[in-house]
Amino acid sequence: MFSFKAGSGDHVEVVAGNPIPKDCDVAVVGVYLDGDLSAAAKRADIDTEGLIAGACKTDPALGKKGTVRTLFNSKKAGAPVYVVVGLDEKDKVNAKLLRKATQNACKEVKGLKAKQVFFALNQEQIAKQNERDIAALCARTVVESFYSFSACKKQDEETPALPTFHFASTKSTHADVAAGCAMGVATGAGMQLTKDLGNLPGNICTPTYLAETAKALSKTYKLGLEILDTKKMEALGMFSLLSVAKGSVEPPKLIVLKYMGAKDPKAAPFVLVGKGITFDTGGISLKPGAAMDEMKYDMCGAASVLGTMRAVAEMKLPINLIVVVPSAENMPAGNASKPGDIVVSMSGQTIEILNTDAEGRLILCDALTYVERFKPAAVVDVATLTGACIVALGHVNSGMYSPDDELAESLQKAGQKSLDTVWRMPLDEEYHEQLKSNFADMANIGGPPAGSVTAACFLQKYTKAYTWAHLDIAGTAWTSGAAKGATGRPVPLLTEFLIGKAK
Repeated sequence: MFSFKAGSGDHVEVVAGNPIPKDCDVAVVGVYLDGDLSAAAKRADIDTEGLIAGACKTDPALGKKGTVRTLFNSKKAGAPVYVVVGLDEKDKVNAKLLRKATQNACKEVKGLKAKQVFFALNQEQIAKQNERDIAALCARTVVESFYSFSACKKQDEETPALPTFHFASTKSTHADVAAGCAMGVATGAGMQLTKDLGNLPGNICTPTYLAETAKALSKTYKLGLEILDTKKMEALGMFSLLSVAKGSVEPPKLIVLKYMGAKDPKAAPFVLVGKGITFDTGGISLKPGAAMDEMKYDMCGAASVLGTMRAVAEMKLPINLIVVVPSAENMPAGNASKPGDIVVSMSGQTIEILNTDAEGRLILCDALTYVERFKPAAVVDVATLTGACIVALGHVNSGMYSPDDELAESLQKAGQKSLDTVWRMPLDEEYHEQLKSNFADMANIGGPPAGSVTAACFLQKYTKAYTWAHLDIAGTAWTSGAAKGATGRPVPLLTEFLIGKAK
């Protein structure tokens, strides 16, 4: 029997430390164009009697962004090995460049199989970013860079131990760097859980598996937990959600996790709702067979909100957070929903199912009605909802919808700061016209035009009781091709958003 606990694997340890540890195997330093050395590189150059400056003279391209060189030190002082990373022009270093430089450095460190790494790129200055934020970005990137998924492969050898990264700090910056490291590692750990869940195949990561993952989180972090089964959902009138699960032997679940970290336990909670379709065949409206294996990623919304909960709980943010995951498997069968069927949602509104492959909104609408009971400060739902969003935005930005300007702006700023960006899309009343039905209160699709917009409009009909935003992550939750795998987005965005609200 296959056994694997998502998110249970070790991740890279990142701590604040200065000077270079005595048992350090590798030191990572940056250099700029024209042989200009960073502060850490200057220190290294003194220790190594000119090793860094000499390399820059020999190799004028070394300072360009994207360049990485490994230098071996024969002197007694300093680290045995230096990974030198090009940072381009000193006054033009930004968060994107620093993240890429960190990724390149980690790739080089992997090949060296180091155990203790001194890392000084976090000392770079970036406009509008303090030492804590820069350390958090670098620490998260380090954890991301060492992620691998091999749980479903035969284990012939022991997995090599992950290194410890010691981030450079001074007496005055040590506390901020340490705090930033903790934030970055927590976010990275949340992304790891999200990636693990997304990468697991549909025969393992079922609605029941998601519920077991939530149980493990509740036990580790002492979270409140409730799991609603079919009978409980029937009693609540969640027949839209249940209609999606009819054709599958896998029972649906509605998972509720509660973290109450605010000083005032009665403070209005923020609520994250994640779409948890653990495999999506399209149902009777069957998808094409090519690349259907990637429909195991249709639960990445659920994975991302569980990952965000892990990050928030590890950071012990002073905030109240509730995560709700409606989960089901969408399969064709003799009893599956058919195009033309009409179901009643928990809200009492009726839905004509014109396409059974537009199932995500059918499980989300009942969850969005359910969360009214929490009297939330704001609700953000996250879903791999529409292929139309990929057509509109590609794989760079997640689609973001909200009728509330303040909430939309908060999410946009969090996305920019975390490099997990969103683009605000319209919700004009005119788009709702496409969802009209002759036989029910609404149809579940509005036709080909503006498909991502009409999907969001459908959800909006269930969110009038609170402030709400919708994130369509169909284009950003995973990558295809040779590098196929879950990305862990939008955990950085959601975590940064909640950090802002906790302040």
